Amino acid sequence: MLDEQIEKIVLFLLKQQGQLATRLSGLADHCDDPLLHGPHYDIMELRDAYREVGRDLLRLLFFVEMNAIGLRKILKKFDKRFGYRFTNYYVKTRANHPYSQLRQVFKHVGISAVVGSISRNLADLQDDRRRYVSIYDQPTLCISDPMIESIKAAENRLMNSTDFLQYLGKHAFIMQDELPSPSSEEHAVNERYHFMSLLLNLANTFLYMVNTYIIVPTADNYSLSLGAAATVCGVVIGSMAVAQIFSSVYFSAWSNKSYIKPLIFSSILLLIGNTLYALAYDLDSIYVLLVGRLFCGLGSARAVNRRYISDCVPAKLRMKASAGFVSASALGMACGPALACLFQRKFKIFRLTFNEDTLPGWFMAFAWFIYLLWLSLFFREPAFEKDEIIVQREASDTIVETGFSEPLLLGSGKNQEDEEDEQHECDDDPSEESAEESREPVTSIMSAYRLLTPSVKVQLIIYFMLKYAMEILLAESSVITSYYFIWSTSNVALFLACLGLTVLPVSIFVGSYISNVFEERQVLLASEIMVCLGIVLSFHVIVPYSAPQYILSALLTFVSAEVLEGVNLSLLSRVMSSRLSRGTYNGGLLSTEAGTLARVVADGTITLAGYWGMSRLLNITLLPSLAICISTIIATFSIYNTLY
Repeated sequence: MLDEQIEKIVLFLLKQQGQLATRLSGLADHCDDPLLHGPHYDIMELRDAYREVGRDLLRLLFFVEMNAIGLRKILKKFDKRFGYRFTNYYVKTRANHPYSQLRQVFKHVGISAVVGSISRNLADLQDDRRRYVSIYDQPTLCISDPMIESIKAAENRLMNSTDFLQYLGKHAFIMQDELPSPSSEEHAVNERYHFMSLLLNLANTFLYMVNTYIIVPTADNYSLSLGAAATVCGVVIGSMAVAQIFSSVYFSAWSNKSYIKPLIFSSILLLIGNTLYALAYDLDSIYVLLVGRLFCGLGSARAVNRRYISDCVPAKLRMKASAGFVSASALGMACGPALACLFQRKFKIFRLTFNEDTLPGWFMAFAWFIYLLWLSLFFREPAFEKDEIIVQREASDTIVETGFSEPLLLGSGKNQEDEEDEQHECDDDPSEESAEESREPVTSIMSAYRLLTPSVKVQLIIYFMLKYAMEILLAESSVITSYYFIWSTSNVALFLACLGLTVLPVSIFVGSYISNVFEERQVLLASEIMVCLGIVLSFHVIVPYSAPQYILSALLTFVSAEVLEGVNLSLLSRVMSSRLSRGTYNGGLLSTEAGTLARVVADGTITLAGYWGMSRLLNITLLPSLAICISTIIATFSIYNTLY
């Protein structure tokens, strides 16, 4: 039955494409008419005719998109009802077949040809005269018509094609709606948008990442100067992540009512935390040091940063804002260690000591003070409605509005008893979403957990794994390199800064090339294997342990984990319930909690491994990473065909 319905969709799609092609052919014949160079209104009418074809093409894309979403949900229901991985069997036997019609629903080239024809002819007509220079030779001649932009956006969503900006934005895991927002909802978002506020939001992201990594090169020396072991640096670094587990929840809830208040509160906590971190040296107290880092973790407002972009930035700018969020994070990650490299000074002012251990704390305290003043003066609080109405966009309404009335598995004779049985099934299964609730945010962490399918759980575990591997690599770098290679603080800082600078170039390569040549699930699996290979190469099995081995294995692990993060979050946003795109317990919060928990466990592992001695530290900390990585590869194979 499903095969027959998919065949109907594909044949209907081909028929509509043929009709659009016929209309374009007729318009092309009209373009060759000598009357084209006559009165101005002929050209205007011709432009309108091309735009009307574009509008019909957009309706067709919405129709296909609705059915693609419906197909995923139908397969999900079959898995749930049968207790059998029907999706795995169905996709494997249908998607890779040479006559696959399933693939036609998700990937096709006919629509791209129609888009190209409309774009070229509108470009020819833009100056009221025919051009004799092809847009293929000079792409800058293509006009930026709103209709063309809408068609391209819908086509990209359907075909999962991407570019650097989109790929980078996916790292932010700011979940997008499956379909475009209604005009009324988009208008409300436009009213809340303020560029300076967005800039301040991104500045908060940047400073927080600087704050996180600026202490990594010196944490082991600071611990030693306070009478603790060098491996206590794991606890020092990880205490910030421990506090972030809790701060993410209350900041996410707070952002339901305000944005400026949690950002101000966050800045004050970070100002206090960094001051305590710097004062710990003169107070000679490891506990003051840890309390300072806990305050910094409690000031983590990344949940607010994500929510502001999701709720207050218009859809047309949201991908750019998401890319800005990721770029700010990557730049902060690189700048943190680089700044630590500059603080190789030692002096006193009154009784306060300023050296390579305390200067990062004093610098960040001053930076947060300046940011707090900037925030108070220029951030504009967006308007919050008392009872914000989320517009319902049911499938039937969208299809009627777009002019096509042949949705997937169209019921010709569904009676009231069938509808009651279906409703009863949905009531029994909390993971299924009724039409009325599909846009309602969840209200508790347990409700969010019940919406997690096996595919989503595996992908959250993958996210945990990659963050664990990256944290082990970064947090113990100063200890490992000083023990094996006798690197100075400057060398460690330079190494970490170079790792951070690889994020953007790798994203450009993957987003512009790899993600358009291979399926995301293929890139996901390959990246996991490369992370595993990087971990294996990091083990100390060859005597002596060389710096080139460490650098190459660390680079392979870090770059592979960055690629893995992008494709994993991209796939996660598609298979995760739409109810997790909004509210306090959203998908961004769940991924943040998984990543933060990974950092906590990794930093704790470093400190615990220190009890077995420095000579065994590297191998002991890498063993859990290897075990988790192998487990996720096995789990990925088990759900591979559901990532479609």
